[in-house]
Order: sequence, then structure tokens, then C-alpha cells
Amino acid sequence: MVSSSAVFVTGLTAAALVTIGVLTHQASAGAPAALERSHASSTPAPGASKAPRDRRHPDALPAGSGRGERVVYSVDDDRVWLVDASGTVRRTFEVTPSTVDPAPGTYAVTSRSNRVTGSDGIPVEHVVRFAGVKDVVIGFSAAVDGSMAEPDPGERTGGIRQTRADGDAMWRFATIGQRVVVVP
Repeated sequence: MVSSSAVFVTGLTAAALVTIGVLTHQASAGAPAALERSHASSTPAPGASKAPRDRRHPDALPAGSGRGERVVYSVDDDRVWLVDASGTVRRTFEVTPSTVDPAPGTYAVTSRSNRVTGSDGIPVEHVVRFAGVKDVVIGFSAAVDGSMAEPDPGERTGGIRQTRADGDAMWRFATIGQRVVVVP
């Protein structure tokens, strides 16, 4: 006989999946057509490397990344900046990119999860989602075990990994609706 708690958990899970589906549909319906194109990154060719935009100051906030309070994510630099309303960088840190990159542009945080299992099977915490590319949801997260391993290039994943300390800072800063500016 199935226990009532199992039925309750199954019901909650089904409700959560329906909610995610509705929110995903709403987000994709309102997204510009350019955002629906896949921007899957690939492993750089041998000898190629990502160079920071300012070799003397690799942690400098990119010019043209907007004004006011925002999260700035540089796809080329694999770096994030948390910027307050006055334009002051409150924190910057390196991240391990996912295998699918969001297109440059301005997004908003659409959902958050305290703890889930990532698409790569790794338990993650402080998930902050802000974009989608086809069927891949893009967001920041921290592995519960603290790892920041490179993702399998053969898998389409959207988890941009950060350290647990950086994940805590992102979680406090990037609430629902927070602007996320993606730059090359």
C-alpha cells in the first residue's frame, strides 16, 4: 500500500514540474527570436585560449555592461561581477562555464532553487536561473561537494559553476527579477 506521504511528495513533484513548464513557456514566449538560437560553446581549438579583456586588470568590470544593480557574466572571461546600484563592484569571481552559452544581452533571474541535482547528476545548491537556449536552462550554481570540474563537452548543460562561497554571495544578491547582463 502506498503511504500518504509518498502520494503527497508525488503530488508536490508533479505540481513543481507543471509550474516549471508554465514558467519556461512564458519565458520563451516573451523572449526575442535571437535568444532561441543555440549558442553551444565548444572546446577551444588546440592552442586557443580565452584571453581576459584587460590583461593588466582581468577582474575589471567590462565597459558597456550597463548601469545600476546587476550581475554581469562574461562568457569569454568566465567571470562574474556583482554590481550594486551605484555601479560599484561588490564581488567578482571566476566560474566554470557550462557547455551551452547564453547569447550576449540583458536577462532577468527567472527562478531559484536552494538545492537540486544538476543536469550532470551532481548535487548543487543556490541555483539562480536566468536564460534558456532551446531545451537547456542556463543558471549559476555551486556543487555541494565544492567541485568545479569542467563539464563533459559531449553533454548539453547550462550550469555555470561557482565556488560555494561565491554561490552564497550570488544567492543573496540575485533574487527573482535581478538583471543579468551577459557580455562576450
